[in-house]
Amino acid sequence: MSIEKIDHDLCTGCGICVDSCMLDVIRMNAEGDKAVIQYPEDCMMCYFCQQDCPEDAISISVTKTSPLIVSWG
Repeated sequence: MSIEKIDHDLCTGCGICVDSCMLDVIRMNAEGDKAVIQYPEDCMMCYFCQQDCPEDAISISVTKTSPLIVSWG
């Protein structure tokens, strides 16, 4: 996984991370007051959400585990 967590104590629910995520990995919760990680497996580690977060509430792992796909042809 790439995106590890969103610290809900720091998150103000501004939605900037949701807007900056091109792959729709982050969404607002049902109440609309905090950001949540909806599709962590789709994260491509662009770091835009982490860079844009004014509260520094997003943690991203430096490694992404994905299966090795080898194409012979």
